[in-house]
Amino acid sequence: MGAVSAAAMALMPALAVAQEATEEAGYTAGHPLPGQFHLQRSVTPIMDSITAFHDGILMWTISLIVLFVLALLIVIVVRFNAKANPTPARFTHNTLVEVVWTVLPIVVLIIIAIPSFGVLSDQLTTPDGERKYLGSNIFSFGEVDVPAPELTIKATGQQWYWDYEYVDQGVALTSLMLQEDGDQGRLALKPNQPRLLAVDNELVVPVDTTVRMQITADPTGVIHAFAVPSFGIKIDAVPGRLNETWFNARETGVYYGQCSELCGKDHAFMPIAVRVVTKEEFAAFIAAFKGGDYAAANATLAALQ
Repeated sequence: MGAVSAAAMALMPALAVAQEATEEAGYTAGHPLPGQFHLQRSVTPIMDSITAFHDGILMWTISLIVLFVLALLIVIVVRFNAKANPTPARFTHNTLVEVVWTVLPIVVLIIIAIPSFGVLSDQLTTPDGERKYLGSNIFSFGEVDVPAPELTIKATGQQWYWDYEYVDQGVALTSLMLQEDGDQGRLALKPNQPRLLAVDNELVVPVDTTVRMQITADPTGVIHAFAVPSFGIKIDAVPGRLNETWFNARETGVYYGQCSELCGKDHAFMPIAVRVVTKEEFAAFIAAFKGGDYAAANATLAALQ
């Protein structure tokens, strides 16, 4: 135990430095970084709520529970060891203690549940331009105004890649993970993009725009899950069912996610890449894409660095 404690203490400064570097780099990363142990940086109102919920009530609750249990263990070790208490008591029940250890966890769970339901409701309720969202303060009860959707995209989970359709624009694309070798060995063309997360065709959306996401899976396929951590969204893609979520990204960049359902042999190789661009860039992109050529549309955007 002493060796383990010493190792943990030795690693703490390194972990702290890694986290500081992660937070600085995280402003443009949009994906996990080496040494990162916190949530990915938020760029949407939904993720603001999740981060505030995690860093606030959840961390305080678990910290207090850990300290309380530690205190109980210390009391037990000091007061009820064989030397300090050679004649142990023979009673086996205490009504007050049993009531407390039953009621107290219920109260804690209720306290946690109330705001967590609000966060979940935000993710599953598409904005209408009037409803407010929790935003960065989990107990604000609606300080963030979110406009109604201006763009609807249908994401279909295939085995094992994603199809995207711009519903109102009538255009679609297929997004495949970039391989390091073979016929799809084009990762060298995007050298600064993350391995196993980079794709050939990113889903392009405009910044500061509410995007409605319709999520499903191929009718003959299996269940997938559409998840982008920086957006705070994660929802199942079920064959024959159309689920819905949304996001409103406030910063440009490329944000990565993955299928989060155990969907088969290539489950780990169907990443999600969402490129957030300015509204002017998106207008030029979609105008070119209406011709049906994603490569031509992508050429209107700056090359990924």
